[in-house]
Amino acid sequence: MRIAISGPPGSGKTTVSALVAQRLGYELVLVGQIFRQMASERGVSLETFGALAEENETIDKELDDRTMKIAESKTDVVLEGRLTAALMKRNDIPGLTIYIDAPENVRAKRIVEREGNDFETVLNEMNSRERSEKKRYKAYYGIDVSDKCSYDLWLESGEMTPDDITDIIIKEVRRIHVEDARQVQEGV
Repeated sequence: MRIAISGPPGSGKTTVSALVAQRLGYELVLVGQIFRQMASERGVSLETFGALAEENETIDKELDDRTMKIAESKTDVVLEGRLTAALMKRNDIPGLTIYIDAPENVRAKRIVEREGNDFETVLNEMNSRERSEKKRYKAYYGIDVSDKCSYDLWLESGEMTPDDITDIIIKEVRRIHVEDARQVQEGV
């Protein structure tokens, strides 16, 4: 089963993706790693490549195309990225699509704990980045990542641990597997 986990910065999507992949024995694909690989292929720093992506929409589109090719070619995989779940739905790639969110103050606090800097700076940078991404995703694909219709599960991580969220996802994966097996037995 393909599992796509999306969400904003600081939501816990990367941590949960790693836990889900580990518990299921699935491959983990992080879109950020693909982005880093693309920067390396061009011989530029990650910072420079990020700045180029802000000005050149073909970089985002190449990143998303690479991600969707991976999604199409693999089955037992967890794909983590801000736009991955919505793109899988849009491209009719079967799988479980999940959005993990948390209140912005919780997300900013997590980023501060992970990366340092002061809370207000992180909050402002996070909000600026999200506005930019939301605008680009809408312009490039007509996708609003905050539209709950793009996801099978929408989970709030603000008051839950990564293990709590992982347990919910694993339970849903098992439910889908049981349902699929029953349909096969019934010849549906």
